[in-house]
Amino acid sequence: MLVISKLEDDETLNALADLGAVILSPPSLRTTQSELHQLLSRTARERGLSGIILQTRDSPRIDYHRTATAFEHADYEVVAIPEHWNRTTDSPTIVVGIPAYNAADSIGQVVDRAAPYADEVIVVDDGSRDETADRAREAGAVVLVHERNRGYGGALKSLFREAAERRVAHLVVIDADGQHDPKDIPTLVETQARHDTDIVIGSRYVGDRKTEIPLVRSVGLAVINHLTNASLGKLRPSGFIRDTQSGYRSYSLYAARSLAADPLIGDNMGASTDILHHAHRNRLSVSEVETTISYDVENASSQGSVSHGLDLLRNIFWTIEYGKPILILGLPGSLITLLGVTLTIQILAQAAQTGTVASIRLVPPVLFAIGGVLLCIAAVMMQVLNRHPSINRLRKDDNS
Repeated sequence: MLVISKLEDDETLNALADLGAVILSPPSLRTTQSELHQLLSRTARERGLSGIILQTRDSPRIDYHRTATAFEHADYEVVAIPEHWNRTTDSPTIVVGIPAYNAADSIGQVVDRAAPYADEVIVVDDGSRDETADRAREAGAVVLVHERNRGYGGALKSLFREAAERRVAHLVVIDADGQHDPKDIPTLVETQARHDTDIVIGSRYVGDRKTEIPLVRSVGLAVINHLTNASLGKLRPSGFIRDTQSGYRSYSLYAARSLAADPLIGDNMGASTDILHHAHRNRLSVSEVETTISYDVENASSQGSVSHGLDLLRNIFWTIEYGKPILILGLPGSLITLLGVTLTIQILAQAAQTGTVASIRLVPPVLFAIGGVLLCIAAVMMQVLNRHPSINRLRKDDNS
């Protein structure tokens, strides 16, 4: 047994040490839960142990049977499943939802790994052309089938409706390709329960965990994250949602019901941002916990860098269009226009004094001014379209 304690002399610790436990001291008083887990895991590896079971922050009693089952599928470490998850209720406590499209090669393993953490695993087969549905059923999942491909957002909406109908306390959504590690499910759920949070996001950018994100994705995600936070009115870094595009999320029953009833949640990949806008409009609480996403899994998406880049660009433009164009486009456009006009006036003032003007010097500031004006015009047009009743009705019809 490995124990971390900031106390140097305690009867309980002394008793544990007598029983053979290894007592570790935290690096500092501000050490995070993830850093403590990393210390324990590193120490276990150094001592040649075959694996380790980690406790959640509140250290509830462990369901050893379910935790042992989860440990069989873990690479090395697993977060303990609390015993209170097994309390008998009229509705499921935890359901793992998996949107899946042509994921026959990976869905069985993902269901197997997620099953110990859930009362039920629900897979939405989003119009797959392979054996995704059959493989998911064989692994023990409940399968909802879309006859045609409706997109990631469409699969999420089916999960929200199902969770609302079943009165699920926690709906945890993970990807079908194995990039999300189910061992983090207890961390998401216990964080949600402890703080009564509506949506908990498994974030690639919180804490010390390091996710090696491909370059194209990294740049695109940085742009989308900043644009999305700006569209939500979150201009101070302290209030940012750092991973706005993570699909690894836990939803409370209240959040699932609220999202299931919103016709503005789109069918495409922009649904991740739609959900955050819904949370902002309806004052749903959102928090993040750290997680690691693996991009080198065997059955990960086969899209190339160019395709990923195009998807990210589409998402960026979608965020601008449906977010706050006046803020996202209008404010930068105004600043660019002001800069261009100011530089142009300076050059013309110098020309008036010297009696000569180099035309080539006027080109950059004039282009800046024109570009800024075009951005302002685009922002106003998008804002008007976003607020027009006819456009809003069309969107609701498209998403219903």
